[in-house]
Amino acid sequence: MSTTDDVPVDELQSVEPERRADVPVDAVLSVRNLRVEFPSDDGIVHAVDDLSFDVFENEVVGIVGESGSGKSVTSMAIMGLLPKRARISGEVFYRGRPISGLAENDIRKLRGSKIAMVFQDALTALDPVYKVGDQIAEAITVHDRHIDKSVLHERVVELLNLVGIPNPVQRAEQYPHEYSGGMRQRAMIAMSIANEPDVLIADEPTTALDVTIQAQVLEVMERIQERTNSAIVLITHDMGVVAGVADRVVVMYAGRAVEVGNVDQIFYEPHHPYTLGLLASLPRLDEDRSDVRLHRIKGQPPSLVHVPPGCAFHPRCEFARCPDPCSTEVPQLRALGDLDHIAACHFAEDVAKLRPDDLRTEAS
Repeated sequence: MSTTDDVPVDELQSVEPERRADVPVDAVLSVRNLRVEFPSDDGIVHAVDDLSFDVFENEVVGIVGESGSGKSVTSMAIMGLLPKRARISGEVFYRGRPISGLAENDIRKLRGSKIAMVFQDALTALDPVYKVGDQIAEAITVHDRHIDKSVLHERVVELLNLVGIPNPVQRAEQYPHEYSGGMRQRAMIAMSIANEPDVLIADEPTTALDVTIQAQVLEVMERIQERTNSAIVLITHDMGVVAGVADRVVVMYAGRAVEVGNVDQIFYEPHHPYTLGLLASLPRLDEDRSDVRLHRIKGQPPSLVHVPPGCAFHPRCEFARCPDPCSTEVPQLRALGDLDHIAACHFAEDVAKLRPDDLRTEAS
């Protein structure tokens, strides 16, 4: 049994383990070959399949994909919050040190202080019977038990003010049901940054919010990053949000990364048919083209119990060539030119010649 409850995080990290050669020295967070499976009555759910990526200081990495692509499960695996029945393999590194094998008492010292998370549903993430200010204060005292009460109260008010909540002194004494949806989301952000973590994972932070509140929440996150130089992992299905705030993008489909690149590469030079289809389905606000019909990706996302053989996207792909290789061989991530831009497609060279407008059709 671990007896390190009162050992500071820095002391837990004082012993430098052997560093993996493929983990960048300057990466704040690294994920390598992450796999997550859940046993079910229908079979094994392959939620995340061989996912690897890096996050660097003061960087925003967007993870995008349809519902069920494995985005949220990835974040829960990083935080060590998956249920015991989950089968997890692969490794997670914080500043080059493996954390996926740490005991629960040890991972708690990182969770919230070094790696924090904004959960998807702010209403259910906040406890309805405790005041918002008390819940933010608890996030601080878990990692600093000896903080003075007056200093703690000032810190809570400061955090609420930082995330743009008006009248923070009064709002700290209110309960979650007295907050609007946007204010609850901002309160969750205040709680997650209470200890100024190095990595902030935001799981669908703008879901169910109207457009103006979405913009306010994203502005808060940008302001926090400027102040703390923290890295942000932004999980979303909204390509517009990614375009506005992300530096790099990981596109996921059926539990796998199908394309990784910086935001310009993903939006202007997509190399995977799924990425191309997502972009072609977005309306263009810089054009008034009433004669053009947006593209629709045919079919539905696959069952993660019965993932199609070969490329999981091939049943929906307009570029698939079956039976070989699309339905028989799983494509590996590879670069066509720029090593920072990789895609998992057998015919990425052909896809790279197209642009989203090429998939749009004339309205009848």
